[in-house]
Amino acid sequence: MLTISTPPEQRVLLPNISWQLYESLLAELGNKRSTRIAYHQGQLEIMVPLPEHENRNRLIDRLIVTLIEELNLEYNPFGSMTIKKRKKAAGKEPDSCYYIQNEALVRGRTELDFAQDPPPDLALEIDITSSSLNQFDLYADLGVPEIWRYDGRSIKFYQLQNGEYAECNFSLAFPMLPTAKVDEFIDRTQTAGATTAVREFREWVKNQ
Repeated sequence: MLTISTPPEQRVLLPNISWQLYESLLAELGNKRSTRIAYHQGQLEIMVPLPEHENRNRLIDRLIVTLIEELNLEYNPFGSMTIKKRKKAAGKEPDSCYYIQNEALVRGRTELDFAQDPPPDLALEIDITSSSLNQFDLYADLGVPEIWRYDGRSIKFYQLQNGEYAECNFSLAFPMLPTAKVDEFIDRTQTAGATTAVREFREWVKNQ
């Protein structure tokens, strides 16, 4: 069995990796692992999440779910599933991803083929230590309409427009949500606690 030893808090970039080797690596490592694997045009990156990375991922996920509940939307969460397109030589495991606008197209399904199925409507990317890959080019090749990127200090929203990502002040999936409100929520979890922050955020959504 293939074993990869990666020190915590590090990203490892491997050049000149074939698509076949990438797919073999995914199959060998399986789904029950803590690492995230990204592949783009021959470059493969392996990342071990930091505790801060996973904490922010979980907190922002909770905010997204609260929004969906209060807005009475249907959604389908797929966590850090592998999104890949062989024709684009691109594969990515977001920190979290969601079907919202296209939820009905994947409802009740657990296996997706991205050669014909739509990508998730929203991907969450926690990028506390900078990736060696160009994440925007990678996500653009996968066709993900919206990315939320958190860099350890603040969050930014990006929308795919004409093949490139443009930074936006408001979310495509949730037009009433500004980036500042997400930053405020994260700060509030650190001072008042996550339960209090969620309760206050829920009240804010109800008043919009």
